[in-house]
Amino acid sequence: MSSASSAAPAALTPDPDPEVIVFNLKRRYTGVSATVNALVPIQARQWRLAYCGTPLPHGMPGLTLRQAIALSRRPPAGRPFRIWHVRRDHEMAAGLWARDVLRLPVRLVFTSAAQHRHGWFPRWLISRMDAVIATTPKAASFVPNTTAVVPHGIDLTRFAPPPDKLAAWADSGLPGRFGVGVFGRVRPDKGTDVFVDAMIAALPHLPDVTAVIAGRAMPQHEAYQRELQARIDAAGLSDRIRFLGEVPAAEVHRWYQRCLVCVACPRYEPFGLTPFEAAACGCAVVCSRTGAFEELVQPGVNGALVDTGDAAGLAEALRQVLADPQAAARMGQAARARVAGQFSLEREAAGIGAVYARLFATG
Repeated sequence: MSSASSAAPAALTPDPDPEVIVFNLKRRYTGVSATVNALVPIQARQWRLAYCGTPLPHGMPGLTLRQAIALSRRPPAGRPFRIWHVRRDHEMAAGLWARDVLRLPVRLVFTSAAQHRHGWFPRWLISRMDAVIATTPKAASFVPNTTAVVPHGIDLTRFAPPPDKLAAWADSGLPGRFGVGVFGRVRPDKGTDVFVDAMIAALPHLPDVTAVIAGRAMPQHEAYQRELQARIDAAGLSDRIRFLGEVPAAEVHRWYQRCLVCVACPRYEPFGLTPFEAAACGCAVVCSRTGAFEELVQPGVNGALVDTGDAAGLAEALRQVLADPQAAARMGQAARARVAGQFSLEREAAGIGAVYARLFATG
């Protein structure tokens, strides 16, 4: 799922002489794209900023890579170099070409989210960066040249609780009084099958609950989704476990608001924005132990943690959380408070800004 704005924002104007250029060269809208989309409007108020890459809903026109290179042939006014902030391997490679081959006055900042040892080529690329931001302490442990740990942040205005969480499911048009949702691509590494198996086990004990799976199955995973639908049908739960398909980015926050509980049960996740977004919308969160979820979830306070791949453990955790809907709503309030205190978008922008400032100060 993604985090595009729910309404067309006012157009952002790139600075004609930016000190920072933020990159997003991937065409498909991904979690990285969502992060860039959310941060650019805030960063543009803090820095002389330009954006390079695929058009995003933030509204700032995107430079081409060729234009970013041409703009960077000289340093910006009042600075010895421009900062290129990159987040993907091919963006790092482009930055190294600009800095080391074309000898442009640029410095490279890379954000690393992966919680595993990188392959040799990404390791080499990362080793050549001027500053590295890790999104979690675990991600930092795999990058020896980490400059700072800066968690991703959430837009607390867009992702906000509904007026009445316990009544919000009525707006869904689906059966039941309360909703449980999982958000993201339908595929094995996201644990969609773990969620389906857990709901098949839990829903007979939760007569007021309906489960939704919000996300697209890519062509290579359509057979996987069909097999999961067959399991649901065989269990007689086709009305209570629903595949929504890909929810438009501008609508995803409404599904967070409708759901009482958000589940995130991937087998592996670098960070994982969806439960943070859902928590900001007042959902209790039940997550597997991967990504940054252990930084978010306070078991018994705002949700529960389960082992990766543990459908039975997930089913039991959901039964406990949903046994008392009012207690689940209070967990959602605590989850919102956790995100507001530790994972706001402004906090992320400030952490990144501190890295920029340090780099400008030290060269």
